[in-house]
Amino acid sequence: MTFYLVKAKVKNHILELRQEMESGKIKKLVPYGNSLHYSLENAKRDDKDGVSALWIEEDYCSPPLVMERECVLDRYFDDLLVEIVESEKAGWAKIKDKPSIWAE
Repeated sequence: MTFYLVKAKVKNHILELRQEMESGKIKKLVPYGNSLHYSLENAKRDDKDGVSALWIEEDYCSPPLVMERECVLDRYFDDLLVEIVESEKAGWAKIKDKPSIWAE
């Protein structure tokens, strides 16, 4: 398994993503729903540009996040970039001090 630091530009309708998450729709996606929900729930705002989200995602596909992009991510994010991180813990530690994308 590989862990990625994901950076993506947030589209204007991010509140629709929040509604999908709260409804449980994302958690139901097999096989990655729980992981994607957790990652988006804990996503951070990139304080360098203020319009990008950062999160850590586990993925087995090549290229990374193909299924997640098709079902969810491409509707809510643009310019998705991934960077391999050593571990999930190391990835979250890298962005821990940034504000949540859900904070107002």
